[in-house]
Amino acid sequence: MKKPELLVTPQSVEHIKALLQAGADAFVIGEQKFGLRLAGDFTVAQVQEATAIIHAAGKKVYVAVNAIFHNDRIDALDAYVLEMQRIGVDALLFGDPAVVMSAREQGITIPLHWSPETIATNWFQVNYWGERGSKRAVLARELSVEEVIEIKENTANEIQVQVHGMTCMFQSKRSLLGNYFLYRDEAMEIENRKDQKNMFLHDKERKNKYPIYEDLNGTHIFSPNDMCIIEELNELFEAGIDSLQIDGVLQTFDYVVTVTNLYRQAIDAYFDQGEDAYEDIKSELFEQIEAIQPALRPLDTGFIYKETVY
Repeated sequence: MKKPELLVTPQSVEHIKALLQAGADAFVIGEQKFGLRLAGDFTVAQVQEATAIIHAAGKKVYVAVNAIFHNDRIDALDAYVLEMQRIGVDALLFGDPAVVMSAREQGITIPLHWSPETIATNWFQVNYWGERGSKRAVLARELSVEEVIEIKENTANEIQVQVHGMTCMFQSKRSLLGNYFLYRDEAMEIENRKDQKNMFLHDKERKNKYPIYEDLNGTHIFSPNDMCIIEELNELFEAGIDSLQIDGVLQTFDYVVTVTNLYRQAIDAYFDQGEDAYEDIKSELFEQIEAIQPALRPLDTGFIYKETVY
């Protein structure tokens, strides 16, 4: 079996340096004008700086170009992917076919990773985009482990799966905020601290706080729990999943660094020492994550094992 890549989403160039020390293999970065729900906003100059640091460490950098593009952004998209070609990033994440067309028309040779968020749900789609130039598929967070494995068994493309962090449960291109629960005929309380990026919708009935993230792509409302499958990685290892993602959006600098290091230990134990070594430490690794977990955000295994219901 091949050791999977440990992929993280950093907040800054300084964060990248700390995450390299923690054991990250690859990074998703970019600019919010072109990428969805980024942990940090990287200018072109910062992408160039980050790429030099990451490549010097022998690791990979992927740039998110997976926003939903309207006509007024196409010219900027063309110029942006040319800059990424010049910098020499290792892949572009895309959801919109406009990115594929832009890459083809301009002779871009950067590998493409298909990342359409919720619609990457079957292997027919993965193979469809594979035939059109995609090397990897970033699967939807709503899939069970059985569905993930079935997709991997029926494609030659690389497969990426989120294993830790918040999951987006709602997006609108408008700044909706309170409208999310309007269909329930309820007035939801909004705790608005946009500058600090810690806005919440309060659901008093369920005693939940739903984090809200606003950027140029609109409003994104996240699950009240963080997914964490550090104790249940065996099946993904055995299936040969190529990349395991830790999503750092709306998390603290130190939290992402610590979690990355703990997943590094889990992966290395399994592949360097054997399954028994992983079994011996996985509960302790989970307890260490649980110890730093914010009180308002309990851990679960997301849809991987069908525990999360919104």
